[in-house]
Amino acid sequence: MLSNDATRANTPAFTAVVPGLSVLRDVFVNLYYAFPQDQPQGPWVLIDAGLPGSADKIKKQAEALFGANMPPVAILLTHGHFDHVGALHGLLEAWPEVPVYAHPLEVPYLTGRSSYPAPDPTVGGGLMSYLSFAYPKHPYNFGERVQALPADGTVPGLPGWRWVHTPGHTFGHVSFFREHDKILVAGDAFTTVFAESGLNTFTQKQEVHGPPAYFTPDWDAARASVELLARMEPEVAATGHGIPMHGETLRTQLADFAARFDAVARPSTGRYAQQPATADSGGVTSVPPPLVQPWLKVAAIAGLALGAVALASASRRKAKGNSSPHRKGFKSQDNRAPHRADASATGDQRYSGTESRKIETQYP
Repeated sequence: MLSNDATRANTPAFTAVVPGLSVLRDVFVNLYYAFPQDQPQGPWVLIDAGLPGSADKIKKQAEALFGANMPPVAILLTHGHFDHVGALHGLLEAWPEVPVYAHPLEVPYLTGRSSYPAPDPTVGGGLMSYLSFAYPKHPYNFGERVQALPADGTVPGLPGWRWVHTPGHTFGHVSFFREHDKILVAGDAFTTVFAESGLNTFTQKQEVHGPPAYFTPDWDAARASVELLARMEPEVAATGHGIPMHGETLRTQLADFAARFDAVARPSTGRYAQQPATADSGGVTSVPPPLVQPWLKVAAIAGLALGAVALASASRRKAKGNSSPHRKGFKSQDNRAPHRADASATGDQRYSGTESRKIETQYP
């Protein structure tokens, strides 16, 4: 049953959201099994594909729902970040006839033509942000299995649904909307958890929140997308991160969030906070330079902390040596090397003149 006071502790990893839509929480990201309400054992689609290594888990749940020989008629992607397509290679091997659909502006990142803009650990907010530099960064190439969503807004395999372009978190991000009862699968256009925080991600405490800031390269577009979804007044919002929310609580929080987006969602600092990355149908065309100063500050704090530990350790060794008759003449020595900035942190982009105009982005 839907609740606006749910947490990980009282919500199973797999559950029905509403008739025709079920969710599987894959560690910290959600994927969805969608099907016509009047055909619970009939044709179905998978929305997003979870984390790397999750293909078997996703298939096992699909077999429990629809039977052993019932692959989806389509896999729909809200976008192509690693936590939403990580298991896709394994799923495509298991389901060799199943097509993948995404927005045309998302296709370059799913067919090996371009990397996404670099993640931005400098936005702050918590552990999930600070660790974003270590998340998988390589472009995916699912080849000819990837197709563009129909231009008329219909959704393959889901009659009664339409897709809506909701860019900002990525250039080709989309959300899916079942019109007759206002069920929204929002992807990461907004979330229902404070996704930058490791603690909140673990507890899954519900709240309407912005797209994961560390992976959002265009904040003006992200604000416009949230404003659009708020105007649609969804009855249920099933997001890429967080437990689904519903009803008046959802609509009130979403409308308030949209009205105050720049104050409560847009980072006060960060690589893309004031200047977005840009892209076209071939992939990324420009990214702003990385913020060096915050990294130097982090490095300085880390260096001071390590220095304090080393000094304390040296003091303890000296005190122990002075108190021992067998350690006369012992001299403490500080072997710490001076901090040296990583030269790769100043790098931004490499451009290769391949036929597909592939752009590979380094991640400082």
